[in-house]
Amino acid sequence: MRSTGGKRSRTRTDRKRGRYVSAQPSPRDPSDLAFDATFRAAAPFQRRRAAGSAAAGTALHLRPEDYQRKVRVRRAANLIIFVVDASWSMAVSERMEATKGAILSLLTDAYQRRDRVGMIVFQKDRATLVLPPTNSVDLAKQMLVNMPVGGKTPLAAGLWLAQHTVEQELRRYAELLPLLVILTDGAGNVSLGDMPPQLEAYHIAEQIAESDVKSIVVNMESPDYDKGLAQALADHLGGVCYNLAALRADSLLAMVRNELVA
Repeated sequence: MRSTGGKRSRTRTDRKRGRYVSAQPSPRDPSDLAFDATFRAAAPFQRRRAAGSAAAGTALHLRPEDYQRKVRVRRAANLIIFVVDASWSMAVSERMEATKGAILSLLTDAYQRRDRVGMIVFQKDRATLVLPPTNSVDLAKQMLVNMPVGGKTPLAAGLWLAQHTVEQELRRYAELLPLLVILTDGAGNVSLGDMPPQLEAYHIAEQIAESDVKSIVVNMESPDYDKGLAQALADHLGGVCYNLAALRADSLLAMVRNELVA
């Protein structure tokens, strides 16, 4: 259930706004009553109730256990966080340009749709929130001009910062539906703690999955050298792994938009 709504994705809401799509039992709770469903729930018992009732001539005998509450759906806003490998392990320039293009395209209609978009890059020994979640195109253009690149691949740090960023945003905007878009080959070689880098990344990925955050992994490894690490990361995240033939802003944008309406 979400407390408020946006305009791109649909979510169930327990507020008395939104489109009535079905009903569910709500014994003794008459709030937001679905009259049609309540009447249907009571209908099979009318003869028996009429025979045992002192209220002769009553057209309909309702009891609190018949109550059915409306189930409503509203358009919900999205929180889209791009988590991008900025190490030299892959074609970093192509990856950055495609991601920036997708972010700016998403932000062109984010104000009307109430979506928020952010970007995290991970490289060397740290992850950096280069674009805090926003719906401003102008802010994104300013923040994405210069981004750190090069060095090793702290995948676990990128995942941890993504999880932390989502948690912070949901504390501020509880209605948001988060989506992580992780561009990586799935390999990590820097740890946050004492665990081996790859196992640590998988451990954090499983925590993200347990928090019901939707994730997709875009595999940046060349098919000739792919060891299945991106797919393994997606499995631990409980998400899907995409292999884009060519990483361009339009293909990345189309993939994200497809996930938002799925």
